[in-house]
Amino acid sequence: MHYTLLLYQSPNDFAARNDPKTREAFLGSFVPYMKAMRDAGIVVGGAGLQPPQVATSVKQRDGQRQVQDGPFADTKEQLGGFFIIDVPDLDTALDWASRFPTEGGGVEVRPNMPPLE
Repeated sequence: MHYTLLLYQSPNDFAARNDPKTREAFLGSFVPYMKAMRDAGIVVGGAGLQPPQVATSVKQRDGQRQVQDGPFADTKEQLGGFFIIDVPDLDTALDWASRFPTEGGGVEVRPNMPPLE
């Protein structure tokens, strides 16, 4: 079954990954995790996201499109990336989520809906 791991990061995490002085060290902590996922053959897709300051949100209200600068949700921790993984069950997805190397954020695990036919 496919699950999406939504990777939430703190403002400090976003600052560390975007600062040329700390970027390599910050992202280096993710390399073993991503390698383990690839070696296990579970990665279907995923991507890191640019910081929330460059996000643009679109909402529909009363038939009108509303566009605003910034993330959809104004929260301290923001979506920093995601992985789509193919694993047998929720417990396995939670195991992979618990291995994600983050101190200032967290991982939300959601089962994907089946494809539309």
